[in-house]
Amino acid sequence: MVDRRSGVPAFRQVASDLREKITAGEYAPGEQLPSERELVDSYGVSRPTVREAVNMLRAEGLVTSEHGRGVFVRPPASIQRMSRARLSREARERNRGAFLADAAARGFTPSTSVKIRFEQADQRAAAHLAIDEGTEITVRDRVMRADGLVVQLAVSRLPRELTRGTAIEEVDTGAGGAYARLEESGHRLGSFVEHVGARMPTPDEATQLQLAEGVPVITVTRVAYTEDGTPVEMNDMVLAADRYELSYEWPAD
Repeated sequence: MVDRRSGVPAFRQVASDLREKITAGEYAPGEQLPSERELVDSYGVSRPTVREAVNMLRAEGLVTSEHGRGVFVRPPASIQRMSRARLSREARERNRGAFLADAAARGFTPSTSVKIRFEQADQRAAAHLAIDEGTEITVRDRVMRADGLVVQLAVSRLPRELTRGTAIEEVDTGAGGAYARLEESGHRLGSFVEHVGARMPTPDEATQLQLAEGVPVITVTRVAYTEDGTPVEMNDMVLAADRYELSYEWPAD
């Protein structure tokens, strides 16, 4: 029952109690919450109060509603994006770089749809790639799926002078991906820098990723540099936050 004298709105008290039970595992991932009628009786509140509480949990990404079925606890992230070795030369040689490495670690079947286009670099791309604004660039626009479910959108941009005549301008870049093709062309990679953020998705992103209401996205912008420090690729990634966990490991030196 809610405390009417606490000064805390009843719907927040209900949401808080349900949140604690979800966190404690009393309601397990994928499990259905009690019905609206059961929650009304359990907490001694009105139906609108219960709906407000559930809406708060939905906005936090803790639960999802299925029309005609009920409210369910959202499962935790199912894809672990490991930073260590996922972009290594050894992983590329085994054709286990990046997304394929994530698939190998978690046991899902990966698939990717690719579209190629060419455009002029805008101010942001030009700054990241250290080229003049308006320079022609190659764009690889990818939709990545895990067991058929869209989990990531990725758009890579590279100076066209580096990709012309290579498989980077083809849908299938071959074993090792675009980075292997760059190195075959004499552009040996030396380092990567990633900028990670989070935000709410655009309507198009929410549709492509099939996100429930209130679920944010993780954004990652990665820039690849050659051994002499020249940037050769900018990759903008949008990840479904309810399906990804980012894991980083580095030596304590």
